[in-house]
Amino acid sequence: MRSPQHKGRQIRRRRFLRLLANKYVLTLGFFAVWITLFDTNSLINIYTAKQRVANLTEKAEYYQRQISQDSARLQELQTNNATLEKFAREQYFMRSANEDLYVVE
Repeated sequence: MRSPQHKGRQIRRRRFLRLLANKYVLTLGFFAVWITLFDTNSLINIYTAKQRVANLTEKAEYYQRQISQDSARLQELQTNNATLEKFAREQYFMRSANEDLYVVE
């Protein structure tokens, strides 16, 4: 003979299966899976887009810092002849007419 606990489990299992077979539950489940995985605005696509936006924002901030540094450097080169000469010697290996240049790396 079966115990009352076993009978209770069977009743709960039947209720669950009946609920699972309900057309509204099936439709809702299908819709949830579709929206989550396959739709053009799926959660996966939204997550990927947010990651991409964060990456691009980080790059934009980096380039803004570079622009400000380069602008300051350009301003310094345009206003100070000593700095301009130093830059030309270091970057382009320029020299005066009466001196020799040795590059050591």
